Amino acid sequence: MADTGHGGPRSRRTRWREAAVTATAFVLCLLGGVIQVDDTLSAPPLAACFIAVVSCAVLPLRHRAPLAALATTTAAGALVPPLGLLLSPLIAAPAVITAYSYSLAARTERRAAGAVSLGAAVLLVASVPLSGDLSWQDASRIGVMAAFPLMAGVLGHSVRNRRAYLAAVEERARRAEESRDREAGRRVAEERVRIARELHDLVAHQITLANAQATVAAHLFDTRPEQTRRSLGELIETTGHALDELRATVGLLRQSGDAAAPAEPAPGLSRLSTLVESFHRAGLEVSVRQEGTARPLPPGVDLTAYRIVQEALTNVTKHSGTRSARVRLGWHRDRLTLTVTDDGGGTRALPNASTATDRPPPGFGLIGMRERATAVGGRLSAGGRAEGGFLVSAELPLPPAKETGDNGDAR
Repeated sequence: MADTGHGGPRSRRTRWREAAVTATAFVLCLLGGVIQVDDTLSAPPLAACFIAVVSCAVLPLRHRAPLAALATTTAAGALVPPLGLLLSPLIAAPAVITAYSYSLAARTERRAAGAVSLGAAVLLVASVPLSGDLSWQDASRIGVMAAFPLMAGVLGHSVRNRRAYLAAVEERARRAEESRDREAGRRVAEERVRIARELHDLVAHQITLANAQATVAAHLFDTRPEQTRRSLGELIETTGHALDELRATVGLLRQSGDAAAPAEPAPGLSRLSTLVESFHRAGLEVSVRQEGTARPLPPGVDLTAYRIVQEALTNVTKHSGTRSARVRLGWHRDRLTLTVTDDGGGTRALPNASTATDRPPPGFGLIGMRERATAVGGRLSAGGRAEGGFLVSAELPLPPAKETGDNGDAR
């Protein structure tokens, strides 16, 4: 099994690759020394061996010091003609390799282009014969000598851009994945809050009514058996509704896909009379007054208004010492004003006052009402009244009423 430490498989492959590149460049240099100025072939002279050793010795350093390696190999290539050798792409192979490496490692494209162009110019000048006529073979060889380093630089630049592009794509993918994770976490948190709010509104209302009905039945058990029997019947009906709503909610949450059958419409102000009647049976007298002309509400606003009235009356039943509450709906052109007030004193007056204990003020109910109002673009305030009791006030936005008739009355 290969070593996995500092000299692990990846480092070992890198060393083998560097050794292969250096050996290939050394062989090419020697082959370039075989070609003489008069286009004859001979054994590699000592000068060719010297150029090959000097040029290839710096190749392993081209990743740590690319500019120094490029300068060294270019200078070695420039020494080829003075040593009586023919400057060709074979003998200048180390310079081409270092030009490619510097194009990859340079900090800026301008530096890479400048250094590679300067190296190509040096090799171009060195390959020009100092005497004699310039034949077409000499011209082609000079052009090749200038083109090879430039081609290596262009190739290195392309590889560098490709790597940068792939790195940018990977970074965008990583950020997109993190963003999806954050978005999924945010949606899960919002869904948990929504589920908690729905369960609170569905169950707390029915449990509060059941508690009130059970309290009345316990108080009248000995003196008014008929009324006790009626209160117990209402208690059974209330707890049955609570179980049905809880079962429906849990069943909806357990579904893995869309429901096969359409769900029951969400409650709205059209069911306000039924809601008020349920509180009447629990002993709370609720009066409803409307100001302005009622009109259809958007589903979200309709559900929010219903839940606010439901939770406010539930709090009156649980925490107020009064037997009455008032609901006012004010219809305006662009908003619905909703208020629920009572004249209670802070704790509900139980029939057996000796066993009554102070109950904590509303907590999650008020939070849920504010969240619902804010979710539809409205606002809610709640607090004690100076004259006693408690006030819940909400303003919910409405779409503008359509103008009808010449006088512009909103219907």
